Amino acid sequence: MATLLLVVIYAAFIGLGIPDSLFGAAWPAISNEFSAPVSWANFVTLIISAGTVVSSLLSAKIISRFGTAAVTAGSTLMTAAALFGFSLSTNMLWLCLFSVPLGFGAGCIDTALNNYVALHYKASHMNFLHCFYGIGVSLSPFFMSMALSKSSWHEGYGFVSAIQLGIAVITVVTLPVWKKAHPDAKHGDGGSRVTLGFLSLLRDRKVRMACCVFLGSCGLEYTCGVWGSTYLVRSRGESADAAALLIMFYYMGIAFSRFLSGLLSGRVSGLWIIKAGYVTVLAAVVLLMLPLPPQAAAFALFLIGLGNGPVFPNMLHLTPKNFGEEASQAVIGVQMASAYVGIMAAPAAFGLIAQNTDVSLFPYFTAVFYAIMVLSFMGMSKAESTLVGKNE
Repeated sequence: MATLLLVVIYAAFIGLGIPDSLFGAAWPAISNEFSAPVSWANFVTLIISAGTVVSSLLSAKIISRFGTAAVTAGSTLMTAAALFGFSLSTNMLWLCLFSVPLGFGAGCIDTALNNYVALHYKASHMNFLHCFYGIGVSLSPFFMSMALSKSSWHEGYGFVSAIQLGIAVITVVTLPVWKKAHPDAKHGDGGSRVTLGFLSLLRDRKVRMACCVFLGSCGLEYTCGVWGSTYLVRSRGESADAAALLIMFYYMGIAFSRFLSGLLSGRVSGLWIIKAGYVTVLAAVVLLMLPLPPQAAAFALFLIGLGNGPVFPNMLHLTPKNFGEEASQAVIGVQMASAYVGIMAAPAAFGLIAQNTDVSLFPYFTAVFYAIMVLSFMGMSKAESTLVGKNE
């Protein structure tokens, strides 16, 4: 049963990734149809991200009340309904309204599944699961491009919502499998666990440092993804089409590193993998600062993806060990919220810097978020958590 449940969780992770890259692929067609300024995309993305942050912070209480199985099924159904709502939208107001359940559902399922896997499965599965998330992220732009070539973005969202609904049906049908897979588990079934408030969590220095690791890592990841191609074009003189091709290797670095981390996790510790990743990213940031050809800068971005990719899944998997199993759900909730803050804030901050100064500051901006990530990790490693045994 544990293996069957793992297959369901893998499918759910694909569903988790599907909505994340869909809007960006559809936005040019949406903005043309609605005669909306390009910048209005921020309304939708910020609402989705804000919903994800809020639901991540509330996830511990929600999961404690309903259990991981029910939250996974309900959240997947919610995202499927939201995507179907997108397909029917005829103006920006409807897109913004359906962005609320899309963000809220994504935050709950992300936190619930990450904690469940951290508690009940090996670190290799955590890394492989995040590779499957990458499959979902990669598939949805492909589906949207096919829809745009044959009909419209409405059909693209409709098709993807049908896929998401299929995954939701699987999670609903397999609800009894959760208890059979881990019958003695206290987590994931609505059982007892420590429920900690946001302020109580932030009073713990080790939690604060861990949150900063996630903020720095995800801020670095998304800044490179959003602005890496622009940097190669405007600062390194690469052509737009070549830069788009080269940035693909950055994402390949992330996917490959998580797959490799999954293979290595049975032989070396998650801490070792994280530290090796930090050394790789440091070399990449230094290489990015050197006045070398654009191909060298693209290789540096690949190395950033290679080194930073395993940080997120391995940090999540270490959460029960770092903070205790009873508090892990609450801690993962604030860690996920911190990650989404980094995802929202870092690319936007560099956008303002690039607009008002120069895009050539990109390497130094990545160095700042690298420093946040590494210094916070060092602080977390030295701090002692006082969460275990606390309750509110």
